[in-house]
Amino acid sequence: MRRPGQDCGPQVLIGAALAFVLGVVGVLVLPVLPPPGWLVASALVLLPGWRRRSVRMAGAALLGVCWSWWSLAALVCHPFPDTLARVPLVVEGRIETRPVRRGQATRFLFRVEHARHGGETIAFTGRVRLSWYRDAPVLHPGERWRLPVRLKPVHGYANPGGFDYERWLFVRQVVATGNLRAGEPAQLLDPGPGGYWLARLRQRLGDHLATVLGDAPALGAVQALTLGVRDALTSRDWEILTRTGTNHLLAISGLHVAVIAGAVFALGRWLWSRSRRLTLWLAAPRAGAVMATGAALGYAGLAGFAISTQRALIMIAVVLGALFWLRVLRPWQGFVLALAGVVALDPLAPLGVGFWLSFGAVAAILLALAGRLPSRTPWRRWGQVQWAVSIGLLPLLLLLFARASLVAPLVNLVAVPLFSLLLPLLLVAAVLSLLPGLEAPLRAVAWLLEQGLVGLGWVADQPWSAVTLASRPSWVWLAAILGVALLLAPRGLPGRWLGLVGLAALVLVRPLSPPSGALWLTLVDVGQGLAVVARTHEHTLVYDTGPGFASGFETGSAVLVPLLRAQGVERVDRLVVSHADRDHAGGLVGLRRGVEVRRIDSGEPAALGLDGVGRCRAGEGWVWSGVRFRFLHPVTGGGSGNDASCVLRIEVGDVSVLLTGDIGAAVERQLVERHGAALRSTVLVLAHHGSASSSSATLLEAVAPELALVASGYANHYGFPAEVVCARLIARDIETRGTAHEGALRLRLEAEGVALEPGWRARHDRLWRHRPDAGCAPRCPWACGRARTLAAWFVPLPAPLTAPTCRERTPTISRTD
Repeated sequence: MRRPGQDCGPQVLIGAALAFVLGVVGVLVLPVLPPPGWLVASALVLLPGWRRRSVRMAGAALLGVCWSWWSLAALVCHPFPDTLARVPLVVEGRIETRPVRRGQATRFLFRVEHARHGGETIAFTGRVRLSWYRDAPVLHPGERWRLPVRLKPVHGYANPGGFDYERWLFVRQVVATGNLRAGEPAQLLDPGPGGYWLARLRQRLGDHLATVLGDAPALGAVQALTLGVRDALTSRDWEILTRTGTNHLLAISGLHVAVIAGAVFALGRWLWSRSRRLTLWLAAPRAGAVMATGAALGYAGLAGFAISTQRALIMIAVVLGALFWLRVLRPWQGFVLALAGVVALDPLAPLGVGFWLSFGAVAAILLALAGRLPSRTPWRRWGQVQWAVSIGLLPLLLLLFARASLVAPLVNLVAVPLFSLLLPLLLVAAVLSLLPGLEAPLRAVAWLLEQGLVGLGWVADQPWSAVTLASRPSWVWLAAILGVALLLAPRGLPGRWLGLVGLAALVLVRPLSPPSGALWLTLVDVGQGLAVVARTHEHTLVYDTGPGFASGFETGSAVLVPLLRAQGVERVDRLVVSHADRDHAGGLVGLRRGVEVRRIDSGEPAALGLDGVGRCRAGEGWVWSGVRFRFLHPVTGGGSGNDASCVLRIEVGDVSVLLTGDIGAAVERQLVERHGAALRSTVLVLAHHGSASSSSATLLEAVAPELALVASGYANHYGFPAEVVCARLIARDIETRGTAHEGALRLRLEAEGVALEPGWRARHDRLWRHRPDAGCAPRCPWACGRARTLAAWFVPLPAPLTAPTCRERTPTISRTD
């Protein structure tokens, strides 16, 4: 009998594992790494009370903090310096991943071992993501190359609701991105695979599948299910999978690894039990567990030990390990141990969306089935599982993607068993296809997959298949998650009906909108391009749509649509495309595909290639909810190209914003001649991204803005904003802010004045967020040479959150905190 106060082994282990996980996750939500002195001091404080259980739990949490800190220090404390952005370098290293060709670019991860600039070695090593444009040779993982490159720190678009590219690369420990430059040839130093033989094998298998299946529509699905390679999946494929809630079926995850492990366990156990001699040496269930573990390990290897397969492998290993060692493992204990195992293997795993979806699904199943007698009907129990996963993941899906499938429970009820039966057949057919003359089974299975995708496509095309949701306050998401937990809890729990109240908050609480007579304006971060969202109480105007690229990527669907959804905007009442240049009109098609656009105006309507596009005409205006809009340019027949840009002035009482597109100095002089003092505006969005050919002294004198905004790309090769433009702004004491350093900028205009919020990067500062020009190591300033003092090891020295585009100055307009 356990004495009072004596620790119970399994409970202590599970508690310590959970505390360890919380410690790891706690570091990831900080904006800077804690100084090492804090960790040492915390350990010294806990050491005397080590025998107490509460202190041991705190020690486990501290161990998680230290483990996360140690894993992150090399990545965070030695970032690629901003001073080397776009500087010509020569790097040597090996290709780490299977190169992917999209359009004219071949992209791959490259491990830099040596780097030189101007013949001198620089202290930089690490993983970079490279793009090789034009005439890239056939590349293979493991090859060692000497490459002429231009690199820059990991820097992505920073907008509400958008994909966090910087976090995605941070999880993969990428410290810089770039491309090969012309002028110096690339040199292959070693064609061998080095230590990347597995990646080389996966590339060969992928090429083999492509050769056998050719242009079959199911090629992407086959490669995804066998090798975890999803490069051949089209945007249409992902749209189908997302709207039907079946995207997990084509990502090698816990379901797939469990199917393979379960099939091998059942088969191995049955075969082993046929031999009396073998069963006397090792029990059939234990032998099946060993075989299943080996199969799961091999399948994870085929997928390149991707993060999702690592999670699945650890979870399977915990369950099979308990079976092999004849330990009774309660479901929640296995869940916590698997959780601890995943974060111990990869402390960055909690930054991945798949981490929360995987463990969230398992938690929902355990919560829904715990304390209930198993159903006698297998289909009914399977339906309970699908209901638990669908309702349990609903808040997470809406929070992470702003969209969730309404048909997922019914679709998965049928699709998951079918895919589970098809997966072993596919793997067997893929192996057989390696033998000459045995390609037919693979083609047959691929045809079956194709029919399944066709059926899913029909469901996805129904307007009721999915629902989108705008951003909500944090308390709403917390209430929804707690509500789901109550709904999935056993029926005997009092107050389960309150779960409906928590879910109802998702629908009843709406995003804030501007009051009548006010304007909320967002200068969107679209890199080297322009996009502005202006919202009144009842209407939304979008000015330009950002760039589009030859690869097919465009900012309309990737940036603007998620931002509008996050703000609760379901339609665009007026879209103004200033002119037809790709950096302003590149996202037009993607925007129209994602939201309803009621009217389009442009300075070059014919060049857009769309029907029904009107022409911006000087003098035309309208009023929305007390906010006045008026075009100032072009006049009839007002030029082409940049000088045809629509110039739009928005007035809220005595406060105004002037949007100028890409007009040059000649058009600026015409505007001053026609309008004179009427051009005066509180806020000016600089023309042509701050080019030296625009923002002339004549225009600045006439407009006399208090704030100038610059939409430009970080480390763009044009050098925008130009030094001469910055000099003009500084001379006139005009504060300048830009998307390149701060991300999306939001202003609130009311008759009383303008409120400028901190940039999106400052408001969502995290360890992985790039801080341009913030110093040598903004996330761990105590590691900088100038800060290596005893005090710096205990007192954090955070770098400034913002870096004004032209210079630091005291603002002349009000700000919000």
